[in-house]
Amino acid sequence: MTQPIVVVGAAVLSGGRLLAARRSAPPELAGRWELPGGKVEPGEAPEHALARELLEELGVTAQPVERVPGEWPLKPGYVLRVWTVRLLAGTPEPLEDHDRLRWLTPDEIWDVDWLEQDVPAVKALLALVKRL
Repeated sequence: MTQPIVVVGAAVLSGGRLLAARRSAPPELAGRWELPGGKVEPGEAPEHALARELLEELGVTAQPVERVPGEWPLKPGYVLRVWTVRLLAGTPEPLEDHDRLRWLTPDEIWDVDWLEQDVPAVKALLALVKRL
């Protein structure tokens, strides 16, 4: 059996808020919200991929801190793994594949139209945040 392609997602937390990113591409995902991140390249460590993707997509330098327990299937052959991250430099901006960012309080988490595949990860993240 081949290993799944890992997609890393970032739980960017600040002041008790979670950063959500609205997709601008591809067309079938445009307008829906997700945790920012992207695919791990062959030979790349997931934590390195996450830092690279956040620099490319949001223009920020970030450090992965803790992996959120769990792994969630995406399309066939892909899985999502999520880490909490600490912003080290920069202010997040939608540079690539997104047209809007939004900081959500725990009470606002479900105010956006999350991609179905991100919902279980967001629920797991909420459970983790409530324990902190």
